[in-house]
Amino acid sequence: MSKLHEGQIGSVYQVENVVVDERLTRRLEALGVNEGTFVTVMNKKGSGTLIIKVRGTRLALGRRIADGIQVREVPQNG
Repeated sequence: MSKLHEGQIGSVYQVENVVVDERLTRRLEALGVNEGTFVTVMNKKGSGTLIIKVRGTRLALGRRIADGIQVREVPQNG
């Protein structure tokens, strides 16, 4: 298991755990980022901002938030 901010651009990950404060956890869940969800890393900015795609929507996450999302990589076929 690794942190979302460590992910590589273009790779797909499955969320294993969200370890941020409760209010932020609820907000992420409302946006579709919860355990079992698949996310794709679209871009990484120098400032630590991460652009992810989740359920057809792009989200920008700060480094601190991305640090609190634990994921595992989903192997890509072909």
